[in-house]
Amino acid sequence: MKKQIDKDYHLHIFHAKQCDPKKCTGKKMARFDLARIFDKVQKIPRGSILLDPMAKQALSPADKNEQNITVLDCSWETVEEVFPQLMRLRLQHRALPYLVATNPVNFGRPFKLTSVEAFAAALYILGNKKQAENILSKFNWGHVFLDMNKEPLEDYSKAKDSNEIIKIQDEYM
Repeated sequence: MKKQIDKDYHLHIFHAKQCDPKKCTGKKMARFDLARIFDKVQKIPRGSILLDPMAKQALSPADKNEQNITVLDCSWETVEEVFPQLMRLRLQHRALPYLVATNPVNFGRPFKLTSVEAFAAALYILGNKKQAENILSKFNWGHVFLDMNKEPLEDYSKAKDSNEIIKIQDEYM
């Protein structure tokens, strides 16, 4: 029996230049060559999964065949203004299910994830736990995210589709 090898996803960040550069997880990921940063919307790979908190469909293991995952790195105060600008692109908008942030700015707050936490959650749900652990390893608080959210992430990673993700999420909310 062959051992299944996790495929690495290509991680992309559309950087809106609104965050504190010292606290920006996206910029740190780029410095470690873990993600590519774009400052132009047109550079986002077409068909990419865009992690969008306002998407009508939840990310699920059914999305695992896509190779590219994109996050928008912007201030939470302007997210409702910025995401609609991306609607005209051919991207697969997906919302992450209920998870709790462990970053120093939003510790303990549900849904208020940094770029690296969002990527790690997506990777875990899509079945690449090693890549999720790797990107979080660059942050001294990174392991806490997986520890604190282990049970829901495990459940989400076993779901078959978006509808099942929503049912599982309801159990945690």
